[in-house]
Formats: sequence, C-alpha cells, structure tokens
Amino acid sequence: MGRPPALDRCSAQLDAAPQLLRPREVYGHHHLKPLSKKVHVIICSRSEEGMAAATVAPKQAWPPWPPLLFLLLLPGGSSGSCPAVCDCTSQPRAVLCDHRRLEAVPGGLPVDTELLDLSGNHLWALQQGMLSRLGLLQELDLSYNQLSTLEPGAFHGLRSLLTLRLQGNRLRIMGPGVFSGLSSLTLLDLRLNQIVLFLDGAFGELGSLQQLEVGDNHLVFVAPGAFAGLAKLNALTLERCNLSTVPGLALARLPELVALRLRELDIGRLPAGALRGLGQLKELEIHHWPALESLEPGSLAGLNLSSLAITRCNLSSVPFQALRHLSFLRVLDLSQNPISAIPARRLSPLVRLQELRLSGACLTSIAAHAFHGLTAFHLLDVADNALQTLEETAFPSPDKLVTLRLSGNPLTCDCRLLWLLRLRRRLDFGTSPPACAGPQHVRGKSLRDFSDILPPGHFACQPALIQKSGPRWVIAEEGGRAVFSCSGDGDPAPTVSWMRPPRAWLGRAGRVRVLEDGTLEIRSVQLRDRGAYICVVSNVAGNDSLRAWLEVIQVEAPNGTRFDHNITTPGVPGPFFLDSRGVAMVLAVGFLPFLTSVTLCFGLIALWSKGKGRVKHHVTFDFVAPRPSGDKNSGGNRVTAKLF
Repeated sequence: MGRPPALDRCSAQLDAAPQLLRPREVYGHHHLKPLSKKVHVIICSRSEEGMAAATVAPKQAWPPWPPLLFLLLLPGGSSGSCPAVCDCTSQPRAVLCDHRRLEAVPGGLPVDTELLDLSGNHLWALQQGMLSRLGLLQELDLSYNQLSTLEPGAFHGLRSLLTLRLQGNRLRIMGPGVFSGLSSLTLLDLRLNQIVLFLDGAFGELGSLQQLEVGDNHLVFVAPGAFAGLAKLNALTLERCNLSTVPGLALARLPELVALRLRELDIGRLPAGALRGLGQLKELEIHHWPALESLEPGSLAGLNLSSLAITRCNLSSVPFQALRHLSFLRVLDLSQNPISAIPARRLSPLVRLQELRLSGACLTSIAAHAFHGLTAFHLLDVADNALQTLEETAFPSPDKLVTLRLSGNPLTCDCRLLWLLRLRRRLDFGTSPPACAGPQHVRGKSLRDFSDILPPGHFACQPALIQKSGPRWVIAEEGGRAVFSCSGDGDPAPTVSWMRPPRAWLGRAGRVRVLEDGTLEIRSVQLRDRGAYICVVSNVAGNDSLRAWLEVIQVEAPNGTRFDHNITTPGVPGPFFLDSRGVAMVLAVGFLPFLTSVTLCFGLIALWSKGKGRVKHHVTFDFVAPRPSGDKNSGGNRVTAKLF
C-alpha cells in the first residue's frame, strides 16, 4: 500500500520547519518501534494545521518522528494510579475513600493528590510514614474513624497540608511530637474525641495554625505550656468538656488570638485577670454556663473587645462594672439571662456600642435615658421578655434606630408607644412585628395594622393625680425618724418621687431615701433636715405635686449640752431627761383628774342641798369676858362660833 499524498505533504512541511531539538537530545539511545499508518494520519493532520504558521528558517534535518509523538506515547499516570476502592474522578486531584469500611490507608495513592478523604472508615491507628509520599496534600480528612493513637511523626512529609480533620475518633492524650511536620497547617479539628489532657508542647510545631476546634471532649486539664508555639492562632473553641476553670495560663500563650469561644462549660466564675494576656482578642463568647451568676469587676481586665456574648447563663443584672472599660465594644449579647431591668445611663461608658441583644431574658422595664450616651446605637433586640412598654426617652435619638425586635412582649398600646407607631413603617421589626396585649379593644393587633388616623380612645393615657397622702406637717425629735407618705393614680400607673428644693431628686439609698411604695423615710433626723419636701407623682401624660414640711426638735442634756440619741453604752440604758414639753404634759395629765374630782364633789353637794328643801342657816357667837389679871387660870379673849 503506497504512502498517502497527505503524508508526503506533511513530510515536506516538516523538512521546511526549523529544527527544535536535536535527535540525540530527544531520544537518547532509545529505539522507537515503527508507527502504524493510523498514527501517520494523525501526525499529518496536526502538522498541516500547526506548521502553516511556522517561520521560515534555514533547512535542517528533522528526526523521523516529532517529539510531541514521543510524549504522547509515554506511559500515563506517572504520579501513581488510583486505588480501586477510592474515587479519583469526582474532583481534580482528589481521592475520595470515605465510608468504604477501610481498616488501613490504601496503597498506591497518587503522589499529586491534594485532597484525601478517609472519613467514616475503621482506621484504628496511623503509623509513621504512611502518608509521607503525599507532599502536595493540602486537606486530609480522618474524621469518624476509630483512631486512638497517633504515633509521633505520623504526619511527616505533609509539608503542604493546610486542613486536618480528626473529629469523631478516640484520641485521649495530646502530647508533644504528634503534629510534627505540619508546618503549614492552618486548621485543626479535634472535636468529638475522648481527649483528657493537653500536655506541654502538644501543639508546639504548628507555627502556622490559625483555627483550633476542641469541643465535645473529656478535657479536664490544659497544661500551662500546651498552646506554646501557636504564634498565629486567631480562633479557639473550647466547648462541652469537663473544665472547671478557665485555663488562663495556657491562653496567655496565644498572643494573636482574635476569637475565643467558651461554650457549655461547668464554670461558675471568671476570675479577675483570667484573660489578661489576650491583648488582641476582639470576640469573646461565653455560652451556657449555668453556674455563672455574676461577672467580677476585673474579669475582663486587659481586653479590648469589639464583640462580647454572655448568653444562657444566670446573670441577674447587666455587669456594668466589668464592662465599663470596653470603650471599643460594638456588639453586646446578654440573651437568655434572668436580667429584669436596664437602668438609666449605666451603659454610657460603652460609647461605641451599636447593638444590644437581650432576647429571652426577664426584662420588665427599660428606664428612661437607658441608652443615652450611645451615639452610634442602632439595634435593640428585646424579643420574648415581659416588657409592657418601651418609651421614646430611653433612646438618645429614636430616629437613628434601625432594628427593633420587640415581639413576644405583653405591650400596652397607650400614649407611650405613639412614637413607635410613628416609626413603624421604617423600623425593621424582624419576622414578627410587635402586637398589643392591651387595652381590650386592641388586644392582639399588630402595630403595622393601625392606620395613620387613630380612632378616639386609641393610644391614650390618663394624667397622674395625687390620691392619698400622709400628714403634711411632721414634727420629729433630733435623732428620731420621720416618714412622709404619698401615692397617686393614673393610666399608665404613675411613679412617685421626692425632691427637696432647691436640691436634686432624692434617691432610694442612704439616710434620706424613697422606698419602693413611694414613702419618704428620714432616719436619724438632724437639724439640717428641717424644711420642705415635695412629692411628685408623674406619668407620660402629666404630673401632680404636693408639699410637706418637717420640723425638728433639738434635744439637750441637763447640763446644757446637746444630747445625741445615737450614742449609747452597750448593756446600759440611756439616761432619762424631762424637758419643758414633758413637764407640761405631766402637769396636764395630773391636773385634769384633780379638776374632775373637785367638780364632781361640788355637783354632789348641790344635788344634796336641793334634796333637803329650803334651810335657814344660823350663826351664834359667844363672847367670854377676860378674867382678872391676878387669876392664874386666866387666858386670852375667846370667841366661839356655831353654824346651824
């Protein structure tokens, strides 16, 4: 069979092309077998297309067969073949051997593998050198096997490995040398194991590690040097383990830590300075610590957080003292804590706070001016609480509020929520807008369902009026106790406060204080307490006031010095002094019975006299003349009177 014409044209073109490689450089001493005619056709067809654009050069001799043909004829799969039990075609450079009931790492893995998935098998150990051929491997998944030991050097040769997943195994102790050779590793997942101890130097060779997941283990102790060497770690999660204290000494070895998550731990106290060494920490999450009832003032010392979450614990109040130095805090989440109130202006040191989340708590009140001082504040989540209202005065600028989650609260739709009705079309209420729980005629109605023109009686309030009050003039002795009472009525229920002009409002603590029921109590009365006191009963619809006066009686000792009732000798009764007021009271008490007795006697005599009828009274005087002076028995003049 003769040569095809196309082959002649191809040979002519090859002869005219420049010489790229010398025959000896391409072939060496190897001898090629003659090619079939089919191969000749393929070469010619490729040559006709490719050589058309070749540049003209001096004619040189070409080898009988082009170098490209030689490369095509070399044996494929120079990097190794795919194990029969694995899948090597689903992803490029990935070997998927998951859930194949393997008890050992399969042999014949391609050396250019970048992803090796051995999860869900029955691997029980990983010996040294089993994976050392895979120098290009970037992700290794050994999760959900039965690995109980990792021999030191088991990962030698994996210099390119970035992600190592070991969750769901039976690892117990992490000691030094286990992760040697993993100089490029950035993510290590050790969740769902049986790890009890982290020994010193356990992660010492993971200088590039950035994220470490250590959850659902039996961890009871973290050695002070366990995290030494993790110079680039920026995220650490410790959750659902048996730690009883925060491993502060170990955490202090993480200078670049940015996010720390401490979840579902049986820890009841965060000691002062426990996290002091984490100067770069920005996000701290404390979740589900049932024994945590308060936060010590210095527990967050040394931190400069931008996000803090203390959720599902037992905090009864917002830990203002522990938070006051966090001037760069932007997000504060205290959800699912039994916090009942947010007082006024206590959050003002957090000048950059933007978001406050307190859903699922026990909030009953948010005071006026509660968020004043927070100029960037734009999100409040207080869903699922016990709030009856949320007044406009709580916010420094209500128009800047963007998101307000208020659903799940028994809201009373009166004049206090008119501002919310005005902003209802602009605010983001989330998936469930707030609804009215009262009054009866609007119960269950969503705020979005109200029209712009309200019917009479909707969102209305009754001004506060004083209904009852105690004595308006009270006299108290120096050192004694004085009490003023005052109460009012209105809708909504008014608040009672007291002031002493021209001074400021009186508080609920100290010697002069306002009790919960609105009563003003003054203990150990002093002369300077004398004067006027004003009771103010107020609500959002109006206020009413009442003036009262306190008079103080100064007490003096018999020697003229002032007597202090507050100074007593233990076991010895104090001296008894009777002042002018006491004398007057004693005389009055004695004189009244005497006067009553005399009056009764005269009355009885008068009645007896009338019972005898008309009686004449006679008076007889007998005069006895004086005796002679010589008489020894003589005496003085004598007069005898008789009354008949």
